[in-house]
Amino acid sequence: MELPAPARGRAIDTGAGPVGRRVRELREERGISLSTLARLAGVGKATLSGLENGTRNPTLETLYAVTAQLGVPLTAVLAGPATSPTVTGAAVSATLLEVFTEADATYELYRMRVAPGPGQLSPAHQPGVTEHVTVFAGVLRAGPADAPLTAGVGGHLRWTSDVPHSYAAVGDEEVSASLLLRYPRR
Repeated sequence: MELPAPARGRAIDTGAGPVGRRVRELREERGISLSTLARLAGVGKATLSGLENGTRNPTLETLYAVTAQLGVPLTAVLAGPATSPTVTGAAVSATLLEVFTEADATYELYRMRVAPGPGQLSPAHQPGVTEHVTVFAGVLRAGPADAPLTAGVGGHLRWTSDVPHSYAAVGDEEVSASLLLRYPRR
């Protein structure tokens, strides 16, 4: 089932300055031009420039698109987990709880809420990234955009998120869940 087009994403509330500086550092470390990164991530050059300069607050969708092209987890551009940054998209609000790093992968654990109404389409992460969701309240439809999965209270969903993927609350109840992202090391 295809979801309706999401509303425009809301901005990240972690402060544009530090996030933008980190995006610029990572881009420059990789020798990628601003124009090239903007094109690869599917965002406007002015949007990316504003993000890097701290004059624009990025949406969750924009940050995921940029970090996927840089080959890093979202937390690589956010402040450390001690600040518990919350990222907000068109339907999803997620608060970072902890980051785990092992030899083979980095994990990000979030407390996630999905508002009822139009869903959210998220861009692909870098190859091999997986998402694991456990639902605590409500009914969630999430997963690859072309084949979403559904789970209710106590249910668990898992998918490879290196393709566009979606999140939507089924019905009128807000979904409360945990989200674990696994980023394999290259």
